[in-house]
Amino acid sequence: MNLYISSDMEGVAGVCAWQQVDARTPHAEYETYRRYYAQEVASAIEGARARGVAGVLVNDSHGPMRNLLLDNLPSDVRVIFGNRKPFSMVQGADGGFGGAFFIGYHGAAGDADAVLCHTYTPSIIYDVRINGIRCGEATLNAGLLGYYGVPLLLATGDRTTVEGIAEQMPWVRGVIVKESIGSFAADSMMPAAAQRAIRREAEAAISGASAAKLFCFEPPITLDVQLVTAAQAHLVATIPSFERTGSRSVRFVHDSYPVVFKAFVATWRLGAMSS
Repeated sequence: MNLYISSDMEGVAGVCAWQQVDARTPHAEYETYRRYYAQEVASAIEGARARGVAGVLVNDSHGPMRNLLLDNLPSDVRVIFGNRKPFSMVQGADGGFGGAFFIGYHGAAGDADAVLCHTYTPSIIYDVRINGIRCGEATLNAGLLGYYGVPLLLATGDRTTVEGIAEQMPWVRGVIVKESIGSFAADSMMPAAAQRAIRREAEAAISGASAAKLFCFEPPITLDVQLVTAAQAHLVATIPSFERTGSRSVRFVHDSYPVVFKAFVATWRLGAMSS
């Protein structure tokens, strides 16, 4: 069995502030927390391999998407590094994997008690719904995995994030590494304890993979996005096949989820150019 890992940083144990995860304007804490981040990913890999996983592809999915300390990972895994990828946080997920892990994930924009919650870009995306279902990053990304026949097996992060994923995908095992206190504080496990828990649950997730299901959106697939500003919606609505549905909202409909996912990526890429 081959394993796909999409890794994010806001859901890592101890993280509660943007300065801890911001690679573009590095704070002293960033180097510490990127090490914890890499160690959580490495722990997931260790647990998976203890149950027979062979190939592993890790997609660094946080911020500029070049945060992982590669020396902390096994030398025989493959890593997708860098940004502006057509499928962003789930680039490469179509490669014939038996399952996937989401490590270090965070809550959706608007979630209460979810540290650093947002959906892809907090300055652009206010709300996302697909076929009427409110979506955070985990839901959006799991939909693409499901399209390619890859079940999500494990998710780690704060309680709001992990329990939210379990409500939509009850077969997914979770590791709650912290209890969020609003958006900028957390009652967290120590990094070493979180890493042990992730390794243990990764083993269990692989052992129980046969009971996992695919998470898919049925066509026709309707993407509704609320942007943060009217100017962003105005610009996004210039993309062919997008319809403006309100002062800050747009809609896109298509039968293919990869096309819908790329359309969503285009909304926040183009929305960033509105000012």
